[in-house]
Formats: sequence, structure tokens, C-alpha cells
Amino acid sequence: MRRVPLTLALLFGCGVLLGGCTGNASDGSGQSSAPQSSPAVQQTDDTAGDTQATQTPDEQIDALLAGMTLREKIGQLFFVRPDALDPEQSQDQINDADAAGVTALNDAMRRQLEQYPVGGVVLFGKNLTDPQQLVAFTTELHEAGETPMLIAVDEEGGTVARLANHPGFDEIPDFPYAEKVGEGGTDAAYEMGNTIGRYLAGYGIDLDFAPVADVNTNPDNTVIGSRAFSNDPQQAAELVAAAVRGFHDGGVLCCIKHYPGHGDTAEDSHKDLAVTQKCWQELLSCELVPFAAGIDAGADLVMAGHIAAPEVTGDDTPASLSPQLMQMLREELSFAGVIVTDSLAMEGITKQYTAARAAVQAVQAGADILLMPNGLAEVFDALVAAVEDGTIPESRIDESAARVLALKARCGLI
Repeated sequence: MRRVPLTLALLFGCGVLLGGCTGNASDGSGQSSAPQSSPAVQQTDDTAGDTQATQTPDEQIDALLAGMTLREKIGQLFFVRPDALDPEQSQDQINDADAAGVTALNDAMRRQLEQYPVGGVVLFGKNLTDPQQLVAFTTELHEAGETPMLIAVDEEGGTVARLANHPGFDEIPDFPYAEKVGEGGTDAAYEMGNTIGRYLAGYGIDLDFAPVADVNTNPDNTVIGSRAFSNDPQQAAELVAAAVRGFHDGGVLCCIKHYPGHGDTAEDSHKDLAVTQKCWQELLSCELVPFAAGIDAGADLVMAGHIAAPEVTGDDTPASLSPQLMQMLREELSFAGVIVTDSLAMEGITKQYTAARAAVQAVQAGADILLMPNGLAEVFDALVAAVEDGTIPESRIDESAARVLALKARCGLI
């Protein structure tokens, strides 16, 4: 497949960074500057341009898929830590927040990408040094491989903010947790999303796994708490919708999480499977109200949590692996975008499933993106084998790969 040219431009001479999916320019500090043209905007030959001009977006995606191998299509479903591309790192090192992280793309990682052409990477604090390093790294990542990768991060504000909480990025705004921001109403929620979106786009980051759409209804919950905008579902819904609009206007894709609602569970899904005892109608009247609002506002992705809903499904299958809960997300909440699992390295999954089984089951259930599974090579090859032996139809892979490619098209990456 021919390398797809990038539209991302990164200019340092005047202290301005241009980037992101749809937003205006940012000066890297969260303050907007006027949009500027860039010499790095893609140039294509006239024939290719004429052909593309006659195709609908769906036809363009179909044409891309037709030129991809099975491994390239399966790769679009994998979003991993950049450390997972380094063959020298063990899985323990990859998952360890305190271990040395990859901060640049090396030749070994490029070779790994040829064999395991993942669709995206997720940056963490250990992958960051300072603004110059980050821009150089995102540029390298965007240009690596045949199909540019999406670059994602968790930047919610408060304690979950990889850039704002990093000492090398002390010039960018530092937002408090969402609950505090929510006290300022929808304008404050929009401003948070817009500002975060602008500085992420300026550094070449395409996707933020934010905002949190959970309702903080259970005081025993240790993992959501003040990360949620409110303990009132309608108020949370209005704030989530405002934040989604802010992220989009800031120039990045965004993801609402953690479906079907983590706020009324007692467990931390990083450590154990979380469980909600509510039936679907009860979820619709509370937990799912902000998700519906976020979807109506145009959220690009929904993250399916490692959260079981036995009163809905009749068993303890987490939403991240549940065909029933994913189907209800599609049909009952009318979500046509990308479904991403929560990290498959979390113990809410690893205590019950092997990495390969979880990945195969997630794709069978309807997930479009497998987030950070343990053992990239093993899981990738297991998914290839599942398609080759008929366990997963190739059309199921095509469906998800097309959705991921559509995200990349929206960002101007393809």
C-alpha cells in the first residue's frame, strides 16, 4: 500500500504548532492563535486528486481497504503503548509507569511495525520529555508505516492528565478534576475540552480518551469519584455534551467512557471486574443519560468498560467483551462510531481471560479497537489465526478497520 501523505504541519520558528484533526492553531499553551497555512500540507498528483474527488468518503475507505493485506487491516484494530513496539522491552516494563519509556522511534520499532502494523499508539507520561521531543515523536509516529497511526492520550484534567501533570509541560493550563470544573457549568466544561484539545492538537496528538461520562452516584467507588462531572445524570449529560463540543472545536477526536457506567460500581476495574446490578431501564434513567448526550453531541468513540451488567445480560461478561451490551450501544443509543475497549491489560480482564481470548472475544462482540493488550505479537497473531480458521469473518475485521480509517480521514491523516 502506498504511504499516505500527512496533512500535519509542525512549525517551531515562531513558537506556533499546527496540528490536530479539525481545530485552529494553538501556541501549545492552550491559547488559540489564528489558523495559518503550512508548507507541509499534503500535495498529491493531479490524477490521484481527480480520482479522489469523484469518490464518496465511503468509497475512498473501501478503496483503501481493498489495497490492504489481512495483517494491515487487523492492525488497524490495535492501539498500543509505543513501548509495545520496542522488542527489547518485556511486558512488565511496558506496563510499568515508572520504567523508562520510549521517547523516539528507533529502527527496531520500525521493523516491528512492518510485522505488526498497529492502527494507533497511546502516549503516557514516561513517553514524554518536553514539547520539542513530543512534537518530534508524534511526527515520527505519524510518518511511520504504510498507513499513519492515530496518536492518543488520556488527558481528562485533574489527576488523569499525562501532559498537564508532567514537569516538562509546565506552560500548559492545569485543569482541576471534572467535578470541580462542572461547578462552573457548561461554559467551563466547553472551555476545558477546547483548551485541552488545542494544546493536544498543537503537539500532534489526534485523540483524547476523554471526557468521563460516568455519573458519580456511588460513594464507595474508588476509581471514578471526582473524575465525573456530577452525581446528577442530567447535569452530567449537559457537561459531557459541552466538553465533547469543546474537544472538537479544539481540534481533536474524543471518547466518552466508561460504558455502561462505572460510577455506581464498587470495584476498580484496574484490579477486578466491576459489576453494576442495575437493569437496562435503570441504566437508561441514570448512567446512560450522559452517554446519550455525548453521542448526540458527536462523540467519536465510546469506551466499553470492564463492567459486567448481569441484570442486563444474564451473566458476568464485561461490556468490553459483551455482544449484547455492544449491540445495545449501537441500537438503543444509536451509536455509529468507534467502540474501543478499556485497556485489556487491566486486571478486570487479565484475571479471567488470556490476552488472546479476550481480544478475539472483544472483536466477536463488536469492538473496533483493542486497547493495549498484553503481548502484542501473540494477540495479533491469534487474531490473524481466528480469521484464517473462520472463527472471525474477515468482513467483521473490515467493518472495524473501516471505522478506524474513517477517524484517520477525519483527522486528515489519510
